[in-house]
Amino acid sequence: MPSALDTPQGAAELAESLLPQLGNRWLHTQAVAARAQEAAAAVSEADRDLLVAAAWLHDVGYAPELRDTGFHPLDGARHLETLGAPARLVQLVAHHSGAVYEAEQRGLSAELAVYEREDSPVLDALIFADMTTGPAGQSFDFDTRIDEILVRYEPGSEVHNAISKARPYLGAAVDRTRSRLGVSS
Repeated sequence: MPSALDTPQGAAELAESLLPQLGNRWLHTQAVAARAQEAAAAVSEADRDLLVAAAWLHDVGYAPELRDTGFHPLDGARHLETLGAPARLVQLVAHHSGAVYEAEQRGLSAELAVYEREDSPVLDALIFADMTTGPAGQSFDFDTRIDEILVRYEPGSEVHNAISKARPYLGAAVDRTRSRLGVSS
């Protein structure tokens, strides 16, 4: 078991112990971590390892053995908390990619609110990495990624509704990260 979950190596080891059997989810996770590494210049030097670690761990809540609520940001954050992960890492996993919108759809807002959401370049860059990476690790632009999610999840489903509502918030985070990286939209 990794001892330094907020390091890229420790986070990668934990993710690799939980996600490979999930196929595309594992491919997605590896690509999100690589994308976060590419976007690391958008955050302070002190936060770069934390960003990449959060990217490795953002979807661990999908692991069948961690499933409790069925809401992967919350299940992942709770698991990391039991492992003694640093609070910021737990909070980033809990709030990645507009989780508050899906928590509302699922009636889990109070449970998610236990974890403070930091509005920061780190959360923005984590959203950027996730929202520009497809379900099997493809490199997507933001609109293609959102459209892909909306096609994959049935209209009226919790995820479809949440992503529809979260789109402006997620787009703004992606735009802020691109701006911090000096990349035009």
